[in-house]
Amino acid sequence: HVSGSEEVFVGLMNKHAKALGMTNTSFSDATGLPDPNNYTTARDMAKLSAALIREFPEEYKRSAVKEFTFNGIRQHNRNRMLNRDATVDGIKTGHTESAGFCLISSAQREGMRVISAVMGTASDDARTEASYALINYGYRFFETKQLYEAKQVVASPEVWGGATESVAVGSLKPVWATLPRGRFKDVKAVAKLEEPIKAPLTMGQPLGHMTLNLDEQEVAAIPLVALAEVPEGSL
Repeated sequence: HVSGSEEVFVGLMNKHAKALGMTNTSFSDATGLPDPNNYTTARDMAKLSAALIREFPEEYKRSAVKEFTFNGIRQHNRNRMLNRDATVDGIKTGHTESAGFCLISSAQREGMRVISAVMGTASDDARTEASYALINYGYRFFETKQLYEAKQVVASPEVWGGATESVAVGSLKPVWATLPRGRFKDVKAVAKLEEPIKAPLTMGQPLGHMTLNLDEQEVAAIPLVALAEVPEGSL
């Protein structure tokens, strides 16, 4: 209905997967039933889940519904994590003979969201226990904090030929990061700007990016933009 044929729709699925950074996923049908060319990874399912939560919050709320009745038939949510932990609000169970019992779960506690991906277990109980352990591991050993506010100035580089000599640069959105507990003090921020910066500049114009590094490893990259308009200067 969406694409005219399943073949074309599968092409659309793979295109979206690539756009989401799902580098180890291949779709060959619209059902998810076993096929040699139908595969994914726990990491890619976590990426897909994060996109669902971020981009379709109203649709995501449905995964927290524990039961409903339709046509006189009472349906129960197969995600037993919903009853195991009150902070869990999704996401999806799955089972085939080749994939085993699978469960993608997500929980939110004190503003921090964790996603776990469990695949290939032998039973419903096993996938629930493994998911519960992973969720608690995430909260025990990691923390999420806001590093910069929206439009907070992180650099003031020189502007060539502008009405002002410099321009405030920062992110239009708040900058958050999730790191091992107690390691935020060790994060180093490095701004990389596309210099020379020449006027005129518009508000929100991309000027580079800032990387957050921990132990010489990049943990996040944030686009940097002009936080103010800079017109051309007069002679």
